[in-house]
Amino acid sequence: MRARSSGPAGSPRTPGPAGYAALVAAVLALAAVGLLVAGQGSASDGSLARGESSGHWTEPEANGDRTADAMASAVRTEPGVPRPAVDSAAADHGARRTDPLPRSEPLEAAPGNPSPAVGPLFYTDQDEPGHGCTASVVHSERGDLLVTAAHCVYTGGFHTDIAFAPGYRDGVAPYGVWVPTSIDVDPEWMADRDEDHDVAFLRVRQVGSDAAVERVTGAERIAFHPAAGRPARVLGYPGDAERPLACQNTVRAEGATQLRFDCRGMPGGTSGSPLLTDVDPVTGLGTIVGVLGGKDEGGDDETSYSSYFGDAVRDLYHRAAN
Repeated sequence: MRARSSGPAGSPRTPGPAGYAALVAAVLALAAVGLLVAGQGSASDGSLARGESSGHWTEPEANGDRTADAMASAVRTEPGVPRPAVDSAAADHGARRTDPLPRSEPLEAAPGNPSPAVGPLFYTDQDEPGHGCTASVVHSERGDLLVTAAHCVYTGGFHTDIAFAPGYRDGVAPYGVWVPTSIDVDPEWMADRDEDHDVAFLRVRQVGSDAAVERVTGAERIAFHPAAGRPARVLGYPGDAERPLACQNTVRAEGATQLRFDCRGMPGGTSGSPLLTDVDPVTGLGTIVGVLGGKDEGGDDETSYSSYFGDAVRDLYHRAAN
């Protein structure tokens, strides 16, 4: 078995094709003048971020103007990219159409369409930064919350030199680049990488804007104590690809503390990818019942896993959201 992440916890990150060079440059600039200018370390440089004993990291004060200037001309966008009209009521309680999710045939991940609420996490602590995990916008009262796998953001210390690009495709970040303002993981994960607690929540902001990410992209709902045996979709970004992979199958229980999702071809970079049920075919939004991680930090080429979203994950969600 191998870790699914090609980010800090797994194999060396492999930058994707040259097509996302502009976004890579943007994220590197962000690290240089934004998060890292504040002197906040990460596990990658051997130092530890503050708040680590409680499983919580908070962004230090950063020079927002300098960061905005660096990002203004670096992120590539395309005219006419559709942006969803989202309000807080629709994000959580609005009516969504749901159709049955057919099982993928063959049962193998294939290129899929991006979803506005799902995107890669880019890491900037290397000469050629690339994306090594996947994260999703999840509904919260503040509208600024992401969920991913804990091993994507904490390995002996918090990884804070990261940026989220929702809806990313072919070097384009249509909904902007977002950076963490806080990260929460369970102390059980910090203590010994407990596979039953491989979940993390991040609050994020967009440089130079007061907009909440959920108002821009929409958000997935989140389910605690989800029932197994339901059809679900995984959508995640391989570390060396410009587009996400998708696969649909039934989510099954793996003991009392894990979920499993059988599908071939979910490679490095897809750690943190959402397990989505009740997907609206129009918006692509659904309900998150897990994120790829957990057992063997995600599984192998045949089977993916997720820590079960029980009481511990529910409590972590509320701590992060509040």
